[in-house]
Amino acid sequence: QVRLVESGGGLAQAGGSLTLSCLVSGRSDRFYNLGWFRQTPGNEREFVAALRWNDRSTHYADSVRGRFTISRDGAKNTLFLQMSDLKPEDTAVYYCAAGLISTISLLNARAYSDWGQGTQVTVSS
Repeated sequence: QVRLVESGGGLAQAGGSLTLSCLVSGRSDRFYNLGWFRQTPGNEREFVAALRWNDRSTHYADSVRGRFTISRDGAKNTLFLQMSDLKPEDTAVYYCAAGLISTISLLNARAYSDWGQGTQVTVSS
C-alpha cells in the first residue's frame, strides 16, 4: 500500500499560479503510476494529469494541457502539479493517486488504488 499526502492548495486569482505537492511513502515506487484528479461537489473525480514513474511519460487532460505540469522528485519521493494561468473552473478538491502498472488507462480513476486526502484549490475571478 502507498500513502499519499497532498499539500499546497489554497486560494489564487484567475491567471495566477499554484503548485501542489504529494509526498509518496510505502511500497516501492518503481511499480507505480501516479496521477492527479480533481472533484467538484456533485461530480465524479476528473482526470487532470498522470506520470509513469518508470519512464516519466506524462499525460494531461485537454482542459489543462499547456497550463499544468506534472513532475516528480525521485530523491524526495514527491509528485508535483504546477498550475499556471489558473481559471475559476479549475476550482476543485485535487487528489493525488497511485496505482500499480496495469492495462487500465492512466486517465481512468480505476487505474489507481491509493488516494490522498485531497487539497482544496479555489480560483477567484
